[in-house]
Amino acid sequence: MNQPGTIDRRQAVARLVADRTDDLLVVGGLGAATWDLAAAGEHDLDFGLWGAMGGAVLIGLGLAMAQPDKRVLVVTGDGEMLMGMGGLATIAQQQPVNLAIVVLDNGLYGETGGQPSHTAHGADLAAIARGCGLPVAATIAEDERMGEAVSLAREARGPVFVVLKISPDTPPLVLPERDPVVLKDRFRAALGAAS
Repeated sequence: MNQPGTIDRRQAVARLVADRTDDLLVVGGLGAATWDLAAAGEHDLDFGLWGAMGGAVLIGLGLAMAQPDKRVLVVTGDGEMLMGMGGLATIAQQQPVNLAIVVLDNGLYGETGGQPSHTAHGADLAAIARGCGLPVAATIAEDERMGEAVSLAREARGPVFVVLKISPDTPPLVLPERDPVVLKDRFRAALGAAS
């Protein structure tokens, strides 16, 4: 089995979205990734998922294609990424330069009880992303390299794929808005789109 990471998930997500502008759209993957975004401070341009496991990266792709002048950051977990891996091949075909995906990899299916995910047994998500054709794919396991992760996620020409090896610790829940209509309307209003 692979060793668990040591990066603090909440601190990492807070750094990813620190000092953001309205040019950054953020999709939070199912469960803990969305809670981490809420803990960093809810923003009208956050779109957190409460269902649709495996859909975060493809929602991010759609946003990146529809909003080419904005940066799109998807923050999701290893379990959801494993479920939505087919989306990486589609992203590689489309090559959206404004899309970055950050996977919070604790080697666990946290939302279903903490069973080991495939990454705990050696699945290398960054290698899979490279194999699909994403030009930038990295794994970062040390806090000292978080500056590199932030730079890739916020500035590098995409599509970008970064795996952060986070600690398996479970921080307290910080639940954002759950009503899907409110989330959709808030996000669309922040983009200046009609409801």
